[in-house]
Amino acid sequence: MAILGIDEVGRGPLAGPLVVGAVILPEKRSEWIDELRDSKKLSAKKRETLNQVILEKAAATGLGWVSAKELDEVGISEALRLATGRAVKSVQRLHAPFSQIVIDGKVNFLKNTALEKFVSTMPKADNLVKEVSAASIIAKVARDRYMVELAEKYPQYGFEQHVGYGTAKHMAAISECGICPEHRRSFEPIKSMTGFSRAEVRKKNTSFTGALGEEAVAKYLIAAGHEIVARNFKTYFYEIDIVSVRDGRIYFTEVKYRKNDWHGGGLLAVDKHKLKQMEYAAECFMKYHARECKKMEPLLAVADVVGEDFEVKEWFEIN
Repeated sequence: MAILGIDEVGRGPLAGPLVVGAVILPEKRSEWIDELRDSKKLSAKKRETLNQVILEKAAATGLGWVSAKELDEVGISEALRLATGRAVKSVQRLHAPFSQIVIDGKVNFLKNTALEKFVSTMPKADNLVKEVSAASIIAKVARDRYMVELAEKYPQYGFEQHVGYGTAKHMAAISECGICPEHRRSFEPIKSMTGFSRAEVRKKNTSFTGALGEEAVAKYLIAAGHEIVARNFKTYFYEIDIVSVRDGRIYFTEVKYRKNDWHGGGLLAVDKHKLKQMEYAAECFMKYHARECKKMEPLLAVADVVGEDFEVKEWFEIN
């Protein structure tokens, strides 16, 4: 009787994705299967070794991912359901048969689906059922690797060490630099810090005008000889839309979009308060990319984008 084991990793961190693993082990039991257990009870080196064996020798494996942004939009319960469904679909595409599904914990994340009747939930299954142990291992390794890659993009947070959990070092980095796009704004204490509203996030996610305006400016800058090095760099107080480099200078550009020409240019939107926010964000970027930005002159700029065609009317330095 083939079992499809399911377990999640990343339910509690303040940053990064939620990942669900799903595994069907081969009928023939081998010695390596006896070594499987809850991923948290294994060393990182042992997890990596077993992960490779599982991916090579299991009858089927699958992963389901939900990003931090999507989790904020739908909430943790729906995110767990979505990730589980995605992991199972990934396995089903391989056409490996199974007759039972075991999910670690007490909640059936496949409830109200065609597979609901095949599910058994079991607390501590990740240490009791080998298929679930295998699922926990591949999910843990996949997510940890993602967080290590994320650390290269946002080195100020130390993601490679705490993988997004709210350690003292992580909280200190958030206090100093604010949050990045991979932080979960619906989780405390970030929720209180940012004034998070799920309704606002959903509304924001349905509007693409800002993103389209930024894309138009990025193309404009590239055509003018810039290299885009970052987009949407966030601090607690402010977000820089585009960071670019040209001729030994690094530019921090604020993109302002207007539906028409009736209400003046982009410079009107940059008051003293916003200018200070931009300066602070630029300083944060320069500090945490000190090696790459060495000897570069930082400059603030504004891009004015107008109309349904997202025409870049002007781009200019403001300091």
